[in-house]
Amino acid sequence: MTGSEIVRLRSQLSRLEGLFPGYTAEIVEGSIVLTPLRPFHNGTMFRVWKRLAILLPADVEVISGVAVPVSEDSEFCPDLAVIPREEWERNASGYPVDLIHLVVEIVSPSSVRNDYEVKDREYARAGIPAYLIFDPYRAHCVTHWNPGPDGYRGRDTIAYGDTVSVKTPLGELSFDTTELPVDPGARG
Repeated sequence: MTGSEIVRLRSQLSRLEGLFPGYTAEIVEGSIVLTPLRPFHNGTMFRVWKRLAILLPADVEVISGVAVPVSEDSEFCPDLAVIPREEWERNASGYPVDLIHLVVEIVSPSSVRNDYEVKDREYARAGIPAYLIFDPYRAHCVTHWNPGPDGYRGRDTIAYGDTVSVKTPLGELSFDTTELPVDPGARG
């Protein structure tokens, strides 16, 4: 993708902001993608955010749905990301990838490939130290660490009901998954 093409896509994306309530809009592999959000998505995000607020030191903050350009072809809006508090205080619509300590995505039926494949590869290539995928449709969380050029070299899959732990630049973070919503048709 050329620089002018990505500028055009970002301009189009900014015009979409707020036009589709209940959807997340982001640039994925050179295309604008709208993903519908469901109650279990938001419920998972709220519970994880609440836990992060307790665990994180005072000098960082959690952001949600804010643009993070990760490559020439992709600008994601992570469900949750952790950045330095001084950057958070700028209240920007986007943040450079090198500020991100941790990214969390919650799977929706239409985001499976993007969350498990595309974002795994792109977040790792961009050097984001830790990536968590919470999946209410498979009733598990996948932790990713040790980013490399082809994806994360370390990963674990933890069933809901167990404790999820991941090492980050901010220390080890643990999440109790017993209260996370699980889709009635979930497969383990």
